[in-house]
Amino acid sequence: MKLLEERIRRDGIVMEGNVLKVDSFLNHQMDVDLFAEMGKEFKRLFADRPINKILTIEASGIGIACITAQEFHVPVVFAKKAQSINLAGETYVTKVESFTHKRVYDVVVAKKFLGPEDHVLVIDDFLANGSAANGLIDLLISAGATVEGVGIAVEKGFQPGGKLIRDKGIRVESLAIVESMDPATGEIVFRKQ
Repeated sequence: MKLLEERIRRDGIVMEGNVLKVDSFLNHQMDVDLFAEMGKEFKRLFADRPINKILTIEASGIGIACITAQEFHVPVVFAKKAQSINLAGETYVTKVESFTHKRVYDVVVAKKFLGPEDHVLVIDDFLANGSAANGLIDLLISAGATVEGVGIAVEKGFQPGGKLIRDKGIRVESLAIVESMDPATGEIVFRKQ
């Protein structure tokens, strides 16, 4: 998606440790007009799938997931990174390691929101090592739901996450795939799609 690539080139900051900082428009301050275009693109890419729910993980994926859900006219379920007192009843739980926070989380979804009748599109802001997406896929498998695909705003193509998920036979559509980035120069190279 050229619009997203241009925005990353203009406002993204390449940092040491394979970190691409896009907090001015994607995952801290959110450009909802850009999100609207991303939601339309996810709808176009997955229009052939019978999606009845969107699943994401708190917190950065929620905004993109909500805008995408508007295009599909379906609800969003988000996996919580902590058990809370208002999350009553049975739950699906899996472990997810955050690339940027260098921390392992138990992520939780109430069983009443996912089941065998659901055809789910996973949406997230980043795909690096694949822990978050794989964790969400594990939750969907536990629920007996159908994984219709994974939609990612920014994939780091030089890290293993995308390949790991695709090798499972799951369709992954990333709006921008970063092939390489150089913290010394700030240069970002995108994969031609």
